[in-house]
Amino acid sequence: MSDAARPGPMRGRRLLVVSTNYAPELTGIGPYATQLAEHWAASGARVRVLTGMPHYPSWRLEEGYRGVWRTVEIRGGVGVHRRRHYVPPRQTALKRAAFEASILATGLLAPPPGRPDVVISQMPSLAGGVIGARLARRHRVPYLPVVQDLMGAAAAQSGIRGGGRAAAVAAAAERYALRGAALVGVIHESFVPGVRALGVDPGRIRLVPNWTHVQGPTADRAATRARLGWPEGAPVLLHSGNMGLKQGLEVLVDTARLAPDVRVVLMGDGNQRDALRARAEGLANVEFLEPAAAEEFTDVLAAADVLAVTQRASVLDMSVPSKLTSYFTSGRPVIASVADEGGTADEVRRSGAGVLVAPEDPATLLEAVRKLAADPAAADALGAEGPRYVARHLSREAGLARFDDLLAEVLPDAQGSPRR
Repeated sequence: MSDAARPGPMRGRRLLVVSTNYAPELTGIGPYATQLAEHWAASGARVRVLTGMPHYPSWRLEEGYRGVWRTVEIRGGVGVHRRRHYVPPRQTALKRAAFEASILATGLLAPPPGRPDVVISQMPSLAGGVIGARLARRHRVPYLPVVQDLMGAAAAQSGIRGGGRAAAVAAAAERYALRGAALVGVIHESFVPGVRALGVDPGRIRLVPNWTHVQGPTADRAATRARLGWPEGAPVLLHSGNMGLKQGLEVLVDTARLAPDVRVVLMGDGNQRDALRARAEGLANVEFLEPAAAEEFTDVLAAADVLAVTQRASVLDMSVPSKLTSYFTSGRPVIASVADEGGTADEVRRSGAGVLVAPEDPATLLEAVRKLAADPAAADALGAEGPRYVARHLSREAGLARFDDLLAEVLPDAQGSPRR
């Protein structure tokens, strides 16, 4: 039975979702906010979303939204209220603060009309968290923030210029956004200590892991490689997603410099793309691709030999990349160049679909690539664990059901008629 045909416990509820990112953005938290809102709308809820203008991961406003200050769209039965904000082309602590401040100002000055029954916000956006908390207090309704990243830790760990000074300010904003929440969702258990340190009672923390928001590959792998110009004889190491500071993607360019026979593909966009291009100048085996369209995304992932997830050595507990769910779905082995004690390493170990190597170490990363390339059967077997892990733990249905449970917990009469 489809969502639209199934009478859901949220029927008639008025839900407000606050998320800086939303469709048509295809990476990061945008797809999760979109699928949540559309799921609840299909279940009979009256859903409004307060969001920004599409800009991620390129950190440039999409062409159709330039010059637009305020707009309302209907997407998938959801009323999407967009507000203009500053978009910094390069990341510094000061520019990030201006970005957050502009979202905070426009969101608080012009929220969607009406009184919701509950406010849900997606956080890595500090402004989104504060807006959600303020609007919930204004209307005296439950507030449910979902922690996708810890920005205070991110400022300290990611290497952004001025990040150390910004960490205390970011943590204060997170503390404000989280301490008064009815419940706090976290996408990985590695975030729990950080959330507790912000003053949240552990009894109010709930685990709501991200799910895979893409379909499995369908195209012939050899045909996709041929279309992309990837010869069969050269191992392809691919990274997909945001090209930001915390990813530490320099390690992939440096790996390519050590191994002219290995093709390194960076697919996506982000504020470090130009710097990475400059670093890769003169390397014929480094290729930059625009983000793949949704209908071919996992086909491109599956055409690679190995998928890379990288983070700076300092990144420990502030982020678990959403790209992992797509990587696992593709069925290719993952090499994680990340800190061994972080949440990303935990997730790769749990999946059984990848190997861990020391972060910021191109020689060690190259050794792992060569080992997988030398044993295609072992690489295929490792990659095959990804879809199995997705089926067991990361299905869309299971992910959405966890959020339904979260709402039902703070709206105890959710199975009945809407509260007055």
